[in-house]
Amino acid sequence: MNDGRTEPRRPLSAPGRVKEVTSVSNPIVKSIRNLAMRKTREETGLFMAEGLKLVFDALEAGWKIDTLIVSRNQLADSPHLTRAAARTVAAGADVLEASDKVLAAISRRDNPQPAIGVFRQHLAELPSLDLGKDGLVVALDRVRDPGNLGTILRTADAAGVKGVVLIGDTVDPFSLEAVRATMGSIFSVPVVRMGEAAFLKWRAGFKGLVAGTHMDGTVDYRKPDYAARPSVLLMGNEQAGLSDALAAACDVLVRIPQVGKADSLNLAIATGLMIFEARRPLLTLGSDG
Repeated sequence: MNDGRTEPRRPLSAPGRVKEVTSVSNPIVKSIRNLAMRKTREETGLFMAEGLKLVFDALEAGWKIDTLIVSRNQLADSPHLTRAAARTVAAGADVLEASDKVLAAISRRDNPQPAIGVFRQHLAELPSLDLGKDGLVVALDRVRDPGNLGTILRTADAAGVKGVVLIGDTVDPFSLEAVRATMGSIFSVPVVRMGEAAFLKWRAGFKGLVAGTHMDGTVDYRKPDYAARPSVLLMGNEQAGLSDALAAACDVLVRIPQVGKADSLNLAIATGLMIFEARRPLLTLGSDG
């Protein structure tokens, strides 16, 4: 069929369905493409993850898949695509065998990945994070750049951070750009979203260390003993830094020393330095952190 209608095919295994789609005007394709818009993601609770690696990362982590779009041209020659499709159908979700034109339209790329997964969003609650005696949480105040957020999530994953908290009006962690930048870490690092007032209320009962980066900080970021107790790293907005209320809630305000002409560091770079310094006593080669 080449009229763009959805054609059911014999399923790989019950209870999901396998369909062919060849037209970008197909209603299912349109609904998936609309997930590029934050409003649609919020209304549906769904988001997209591109590439077989991210699809398998999500499935292994137990995230609920809604739909898998695979390249019709590559499916027959790719055991990995076939396996992803079989797992999707077994989970009760649909598989769309799509033309390259459809995949390119969905991903908004000329050379799309051969697989795009549509997953159900999942957010954590801050009180539910188990920090133990020396766990670390990263809290981001009004982060706006999806690339920064994705990179921070990936770095947090690598260092064994217990969770990333998004405070206030932040970029959507489930945007296509943010998910791409995480390289799959969106599925392994708990993400919390909350307002400033809610975070400050939680902070009032938190007995660990809260350290924030700030232009007025007088303490070298390498000085605090982050591993002596549970810790929170507070990182500010890319342009404005920490709000006054969040800065006032910190036990210590730190700075990363600089000697060049740049007046600041990229947020993801600064957060990466803070994370690995805070985790340094607990990280050794050959350890998973």
